[in-house]
Amino acid sequence: QVQLVESGGGLVQAGGSLRLSCAASGGTFSTYAMGWFRQTPGKERDLVAVISKNGRSTYYSDSVKGRFTISRDNAKNTVYLQMNNLKPEDTALYYCAGKYLLSDSAFSLQPRSYDWWGQGTQVTVSS
Repeated sequence: QVQLVESGGGLVQAGGSLRLSCAASGGTFSTYAMGWFRQTPGKERDLVAVISKNGRSTYYSDSVKGRFTISRDNAKNTVYLQMNNLKPEDTALYYCAGKYLLSDSAFSLQPRSYDWWGQGTQVTVSS
């Protein structure tokens, strides 16, 4: 059973930065494509960024492109989301998710395709 635990959320002023971490256990982290998603009350869970299992392929939503960076350290079984120049509209519950994929460079943009999810970490950006 794979477990994902997010950390690093909090309250920050607009323009500030946060770094989210997601630590994986119970599986072979290097075989999973990973993603960060976010959700606000009453809305669907939206893609933020995804990364292939070898870390060489990434994808960002238009709303965060140029401000957020996803990365991973397979030796530490951890995926990160560096968030810079945060805006109030970035306020959400952020989830990490993992999906087994055979291809080293593949990833998935569909939240429903992911196999494992963390419990979420809240990010609140004040104006």
